[in-house]
Amino acid sequence: MHYHIDFLPFVCNACSGVFCIEHRSRESHSCSEVPLKKEVLTSGGSTSYQCTFEDCKGKELLPVLCPHCQNNFCLAHRHQDDHKCEKLETPKPRMAATQQLVKNIVESKKALPASKGRRGAKSSATAAKVALMKLKLHADGDKGLPQTERTYFQVFLPKEAKDGSLPMFFCSRWSVGKAVDFAASLAKLKNNNNILTAKKLRLCHPQTGEALKMDDTLLSWLAHPESPLYNGGNIILEYLDNDCTELDDVTAYLPQS
Repeated sequence: MHYHIDFLPFVCNACSGVFCIEHRSRESHSCSEVPLKKEVLTSGGSTSYQCTFEDCKGKELLPVLCPHCQNNFCLAHRHQDDHKCEKLETPKPRMAATQQLVKNIVESKKALPASKGRRGAKSSATAAKVALMKLKLHADGDKGLPQTERTYFQVFLPKEAKDGSLPMFFCSRWSVGKAVDFAASLAKLKNNNNILTAKKLRLCHPQTGEALKMDDTLLSWLAHPESPLYNGGNIILEYLDNDCTELDDVTAYLPQS
């Protein structure tokens, strides 16, 4: 008789049996509640596992169980999206509500007649909030970053890049140099910043075109009261010669209002 003592029991959520760590998987304790669709191949008498997705004829030598619905699939249908998993979570209502809110704000601004006087500051603040909400819906970045440390930019890419701009988010505590490297990786740009004689990728002001110092942190620029950088705003990424400290013409990158 085999005895194995663990500090924590493991309960199988299929057959409700209690097992040690060595036998907690369904395969190791031959779980009776998860029958696999098997088929014996004629060549060599080996066992294969038939994919259960619709009319798929795919087979695998080892079982490929979906951890959510517990059905067996081939490698091509192993992901929830690929086999239309019955346990697949629908988009969270909060995200759908946020998307609708952005749409409503944009549409309401289009319907309002142009007003004069005190419109400037209030209109700019509203536009900045809408821009940030849009970026949060589509921006790419390090998903492991806490929300409180994320800073969002619409990054306008070098002139030779395939895309004109991409929404990205960075850690506010990163140096400008690290943000440059991360943006280059996301946009799949050539980055020769470690080569002394090569042109360098630099992040530049969206208004003045001045190149940000590589050792400064993003937070230091965001916190400066006169800085043109803000969470949800624009920033320019471009190749500059080593002795160049700013862009010649920022209007070549940013859309004209």
